[in-house]
Formats: sequence, structure tokens, C-alpha cells
Amino acid sequence: MLARNARKLAFISLTRIRLKVNQVNEFKNEKGEIDREGIKKIIPYQEPFLFIDTVTSLNSNRIVAVKELKGSEDFFKGHFVGFPIMPGALTMEGMGQAATLLARSNIPNHNEKDVLAYKLKEVKFMAPIIPPAQVRFEIELIAQDERGAILKGKSFAKEELVAEALLMLAIVNKAEFRAKYK
Repeated sequence: MLARNARKLAFISLTRIRLKVNQVNEFKNEKGEIDREGIKKIIPYQEPFLFIDTVTSLNSNRIVAVKELKGSEDFFKGHFVGFPIMPGALTMEGMGQAATLLARSNIPNHNEKDVLAYKLKEVKFMAPIIPPAQVRFEIELIAQDERGAILKGKSFAKEELVAEALLMLAIVNKAEFRAKYK
């Protein structure tokens, strides 16, 4: 049944679900970017698990966000020892955080919702991310309704495509979800 609902969601027209612009835009600066402090007010992440530093572009169906990797991050100490590579799972996490922010930008009263990873499909890693590097996440919204979103994500380092995935996110009532799993 979940797969059937996900397929139905994929066919929903973005114009049919046109939602009111919400509070996310208030965090944009004069260049239309959202800095790290603004990001932390939109998605429920903090250091050391925040994998986007700046949103450079955001509209109702596309986001571009970046993460600056210095090489001093703790995870590089053990992945790989003597040859640091950004873990693929953390590349997907950064992509997911950007996708979450995009989905939230289309949800009125987004602070009353939790946006959760539901499914990753067609995940591909084309090249390693070697620090120092700027990782750019480009996410395109395919479809979204009150239950979830389907997005296509790509990650780039040094202008090279390094990863891509199809992401499915679930949108749930925050109070109900947190009460259920408390």
C-alpha cells in the first residue's frame, strides 16, 4: 500500500498542490541566500550533524545548498585512516537536509511538522569527495502533497557530479509523531 501511495504522489502536479509561501523566505538575506543560523531555524539540526552551511538558491521547486569541508571534521579521522574521504552516508545526509529544507519551504506552518527520510532509490556514487572541498547539493522537487515529497538530488564537488539519488520524504504531524515515539 505504501508503494502504491508513493506512486500516486509522483504523479501529482506541482501546480495542483500550489501552497502558500511561508515563513522560510524570511530567513533569506539581500542576496536571496540563507546562512547557517537561518538553516538551523528551519530544519531541526545542529552541529555536529548539520551538513549544509549555506542555501545559495531556493524557490518552490529547487534548492542549491553548499557544505564547506575543511578536512578537520571528526569523521575524516576514521574514514579512511590516512586517506580522508567523505562518507557516502553523510553525502546522502547533506542531500537529505537540503531536500528537507526545500520540502519545508512548501509547507504552511512547517514548524508543526517533522519531515523524515522515507526511502532512497537509485543512489549512485560516481567519485569520492576528498577534503578540502565545497560540496554543492542541487535538489529538484518532483512532487509534494501534505503526506510527503519526491525529489531528485545531485551532489557536486569541484564541479564534478559525485552522487545522485531519488529521495522520498514523509511529512508528519510533529506533536503526534514525537508523542508516539517518546
